[in-house]
Amino acid sequence: MLRSLHIENYILIDSLDIEFPEGLIIITGQTGAGKSILLGALSLLFGAKADASVVSQGAQSCVVEAWFDIGSAGHLSVRRVIYPSGRSRSFVNDCPVQVSALQRLSDRLVDIHSQHKTLLLTDRRFQLSLLDNFGGCASLLSECRSAYHEFTSARSALETLSDRKAKMEADREYNLAQFRQLEQANLNASELEDLEQEHRSLANAEQIASCLSGALSLLEDASGQGNSLAVSMKEAQRQLEHVSQYLPSAAELASRLESARLEVEDISSELDTMLSSSSASPDRLEQVEQRLSLLYSLMKRHSCDNIADLIRKRDSLASVLKESESVDDDIASLREKVSVSWQRYSDLASKLHALRCEAAPKLAAAVEDSLHFLELDASSFGILVESAEPGPCGSDSVRFVFSSTGGELQDLTKVASGGEMSRIMLCLKALMAKFVGMPTMIFDEIDTGVSGSVADKMGRMICSMGHDMQVFSITHLPQVAAKGDAHYVVSKESRDDGRTVSRIRKVTGKDRVHEIARLLSGSEITPAALANARALLDEGRAQVLSVDHSSDAHVDPSVPGESVEHKV
Repeated sequence: MLRSLHIENYILIDSLDIEFPEGLIIITGQTGAGKSILLGALSLLFGAKADASVVSQGAQSCVVEAWFDIGSAGHLSVRRVIYPSGRSRSFVNDCPVQVSALQRLSDRLVDIHSQHKTLLLTDRRFQLSLLDNFGGCASLLSECRSAYHEFTSARSALETLSDRKAKMEADREYNLAQFRQLEQANLNASELEDLEQEHRSLANAEQIASCLSGALSLLEDASGQGNSLAVSMKEAQRQLEHVSQYLPSAAELASRLESARLEVEDISSELDTMLSSSSASPDRLEQVEQRLSLLYSLMKRHSCDNIADLIRKRDSLASVLKESESVDDDIASLREKVSVSWQRYSDLASKLHALRCEAAPKLAAAVEDSLHFLELDASSFGILVESAEPGPCGSDSVRFVFSSTGGELQDLTKVASGGEMSRIMLCLKALMAKFVGMPTMIFDEIDTGVSGSVADKMGRMICSMGHDMQVFSITHLPQVAAKGDAHYVVSKESRDDGRTVSRIRKVTGKDRVHEIARLLSGSEITPAALANARALLDEGRAQVLSVDHSSDAHVDPSVPGESVEHKV
């Protein structure tokens, strides 16, 4: 429940700190005094759109903060700060959150019900939700949603896999031809480089042979006299060794010649081998060129830069072809899952349907009794459970039907007047207070357009809701205002600086009597209005006592007292 509210620099409110008790809390005030401003500030805490216009002129920011008692879970603080730029920040227990988090919290903390909220009665989803809450369908509804999600997920997976299989079948022949072509190519990652080198050798075989032969000839007959370079070097070595006994440095030169001679002989041997093995083979050159042409063609066709990419492409095609062979098993498994999940969903939807059919006449009877209490004596109310497309909430739709004269029941949205819709909504809210467990409910002038005994009965109904939960009622009706556990008055005042500000004060004793009298007679309070106000307050107190409402929450108008004012 809402325990306290702090507002700072919000439109006409400079500063406000106020605490609220349990039970029924009445808020009254003259038209334009600022009751809607107070409600607007509270709406900001639950994600209402904010802009710079809500920030008081000259203020650096607007702050709205509320504390809630959430039972065994402790307390919860919600704060919204709006800046002159229109930007805002939101906090829950001093932790920054998105505005969407405030919107989700609102359904758990406060239900703000104004006149336009009767439009919800035309929403089939709202009607279904009311019936489910009344019928205790929450657990079964959760199972049904889970089963529907499981079914739709399995069905979606089956459709996706079936589409994939169809595409695989359409591409199978093409993929198979591509794979076979790559498979038959016997690809080797290092083959291309080797083939390119061999092709260069074969294409230049004659030039290679000529150069090798010339080099070998020079080494074997360097002098042109039939002596090889190695023989000449050997003779030079012998001469140097002969004089080394007289010239020691000649020995070193002889040794170096020996090494050079051995290297020359080795080179000559390799040149001879290379020359004998090199031969121009047109057949082999043609084979190499054909192989290179095939590899280049495959790389171009598959947009590959090298043979390794071609091998990866071949393996990928093999994987696709293998998958297309095993996809049938996966499809069969998914079909079984779809069937099982659909059966589970259907069973839960049938149970949900039975529970709704059982709850519908009970809820209709309860609403009809409440409408009769609110002096729609001839009215009839019914709830039809009809078939609908399967969905997360089962395969039902709900339609509220109504007749103000007790005649043929017709769709509520087509036959109920605005006043009748307001009373129906109040009856439903009163029932929801018992089975939904909403901690705080705010009624914003839903009693507009009614008076006399109907107003008194609406007040009694709202008062009875205050026994189960915290209820705020913003009202102009004295019959309603007299039944509250606490009473607050909103008013305006002009300050010396020319600004008009709103303030709210809690009234008790004589001040509350005067406020009820003002609601009865207007600006001029007569002795008769005061007497009538006291009678209404006495009657309201008696009604509270009749239902064993706790005595500390009562307001005794016979006890003189000053109003408790909250500075604004």
